[in-house]
Amino acid sequence: MAARRGRGAGYNRREAMIGWAALLMLQAAQPPAPAQIQPPVCGDAEIAEFGLECNIRDACNIFLELAGVEEAGGRIFLSGNFHTGAATLWSLLLMSEDEGRTWTEPHPRLRGIALDDIQFVDAETGWVSGHVVGALPRDPFLLKTADGGKTWRRVPVLEESSYGAIDAFRFESRTQGVLFLQRRGEPRQRYQRWETMTGGDTWMLREAGPKPFPPLKPRPTGWRIRTDVRARQYLIERDTGKGYAAVARFPVRFGECRPDPEPAEPPPSPEAPPP
Repeated sequence: MAARRGRGAGYNRREAMIGWAALLMLQAAQPPAPAQIQPPVCGDAEIAEFGLECNIRDACNIFLELAGVEEAGGRIFLSGNFHTGAATLWSLLLMSEDEGRTWTEPHPRLRGIALDDIQFVDAETGWVSGHVVGALPRDPFLLKTADGGKTWRRVPVLEESSYGAIDAFRFESRTQGVLFLQRRGEPRQRYQRWETMTGGDTWMLREAGPKPFPPLKPRPTGWRIRTDVRARQYLIERDTGKGYAAVARFPVRFGECRPDPEPAEPPPSPEAPPP
């Protein structure tokens, strides 16, 4: 009598492979864990400097704002700032070398600074726009890297301190670029177009007038920052060709500003025994 054929080893292997494929697809569909970065510290010094109305009972919430994302040389870069509802506290520049699983800060946080757009022209050379935040934006600058984002240096756009902010910039090569600046306090020359042939180290004013220039054409990067309002998170998403897939996520709320705790009073010294 012939033996009854059952599910053999080959069938089990195929079943296991199908199971693993389904598991991998499920994991890919799930959003990544929240990114871990050092939360900001905000106490008496920051409350006094930025004029914040925070106290022990009513703390000021700190929020993260992400403004730019770019990939270069296998690294992902994010730019933005930490702020309260009333003031920008610090800039933030992040870099990931492992597809968004972990993040480092290749440039220290700058007090009272906002960072905006990012552009790389190759794996080594890139820029981030920024300005000092206050009642009016001032002292626009670029952070520039020539080593793939490992180190950055700050390059001012204007020779002297002045009100203004960078609306947009674009580099065509390591040396040639254009920058649109919005100046405050100069209505007849409020909108300005500057050019550089030195990679942003020096700039030349080319045009100025009371009306804004036509916007630059969108630059496809294959990345986007999306806000998940319901989850109160930022999603960093890559274009896969079949849609966008999240590689990292960050909470929008990132702590509180509140007065420093008062130091505890030392315990009373024991009374000396009578003689």
